[in-house]
Amino acid sequence: MPKLAANLSYLFQELPFLDRFGAAAAAGFRGIECLFPYEAPAAAIAERLDRHRLMPVLFNLPSGDFGGSERGCGALPGREADFTAGAERALGYALATGCKRLHVLSGLWPADRARAEGAAVLAANLRRAADLVAPHGITLLIEPINPRDIPGYFLNTTGEALAILDRVGRDNVKLQLDLYHCQIMEGDLAIHLRRLAGRYAHIQIAGVPDRHEPDRGEVNYPYLFDLLDELGYDGWIGCEYRPAAGTVEGLGWARRWGVRPSA
Repeated sequence: MPKLAANLSYLFQELPFLDRFGAAAAAGFRGIECLFPYEAPAAAIAERLDRHRLMPVLFNLPSGDFGGSERGCGALPGREADFTAGAERALGYALATGCKRLHVLSGLWPADRARAEGAAVLAANLRRAADLVAPHGITLLIEPINPRDIPGYFLNTTGEALAILDRVGRDNVKLQLDLYHCQIMEGDLAIHLRRLAGRYAHIQIAGVPDRHEPDRGEVNYPYLFDLLDELGYDGWIGCEYRPAAGTVEGLGWARRWGVRPSA
């Protein structure tokens, strides 16, 4: 049965960040993920995780000005020092909270610039960061993101991501497979899950095309969840969607997989 993790950057936004941990636990989630935990001290996050018996599943390396024009710098020439500083900061949070997966944001890439340069920088950065976190049992992830949600993002398809992974050549660097982005860019989700089995270490979901609850839109997630069970996937599935009308009000889709809000 799939293990569902609440993405606290998308769900329970009516609450302050640290209060979302208790809300996720009360809703029946046993794991959480978020984009950026850095708005709160690592010790405070660790305390909430322990208090509510939650597993920290995933968070991102620092992105720079995410609300402005930056989406990370993993592939950006000349930003290697910034990338290393971000990896070191993320490692500190991971060690304090017990998180074992870190997502590396590749960054925005100018349309008129040769992508080969960015691929070389990203691969080199990932190798260094992978060696930094490997002694702590931590896995780095890269994620293809559709250009409708983030125009200009460096990685858009699973093929591009796999080429980077092959170039990096580290066992602790894997694919983060967001089925929302994959459906928009490539479709054939069941084929991708079968073909890429063993390459992805984390999955995320949302309804397509509007990024609401997974029971809305064109993707048959119950079928895909059964397929993941068949394939032996034992990782987490991050619920990274925008609730259409309140987080708890929209959780009926998840009841069959153990997420049952308390009265």
